[in-house]
Amino acid sequence: MPRAFPAPDTRNPVILPDGSAHAGTVFLSAVLDHPRIEAGAYSYASSFDPPEDWAARLAPWLYPFSPEKLVIGRFCQIADGVRFVTASANHRYDGISSFPFAIFDAAGPEAMARPSMPDPGPDTVIGHDVWIGAGATILPGARIGSGVIVGAGAVVAGEIPPYAIVGGNPARVLRSRFAPEDVERLLAVAWWDWPIDRILAHEAEIAGGDVAALERAAG
Repeated sequence: MPRAFPAPDTRNPVILPDGSAHAGTVFLSAVLDHPRIEAGAYSYASSFDPPEDWAARLAPWLYPFSPEKLVIGRFCQIADGVRFVTASANHRYDGISSFPFAIFDAAGPEAMARPSMPDPGPDTVIGHDVWIGAGATILPGARIGSGVIVGAGAVVAGEIPPYAIVGGNPARVLRSRFAPEDVERLLAVAWWDWPIDRILAHEAEIAGGDVAALERAAG
């Protein structure tokens, strides 16, 4: 008899055969308490050495006073070693020196206003149902479309179209998971916005490759 699907605010949603919770897998909405990070329901991260502070592990240069945000959609899957390098990690590189003098004799917003610091950078935005493979690095301002698969160790910058598979350093699109017209149909269905009971009732259509069947399930 399958157990009830865990609520999105469950800290450790994976239950092992012995009945214990897997400490290395967390629903992000349950463990992130950071004013500059948003994580959608059921998105999870996994680690072989789970940290006490998941925000610091995933986005170590995103500070409470940072001007940018990290936005993660629903049902994303973030593997061990993934790191989001957000815009507050940047140095100026449009002048003579890139050295951040300000951070050594100022702090917080005061430092950010100094001339040796870069202008505020863009948000980093991850769509829905994105799988980010082990050890991948997501660079400042990346915008990753829904349904994307990021290969292990990839270094991702810029905008990645929905349902692409990317890999390498710098990451490039290896192929699309679906034809362009099917991508548009899948984005219109937006199954990640359905109630969880409806999602589970149509697990076969969501996990399968028949776009028309998923459309029929969407009604």
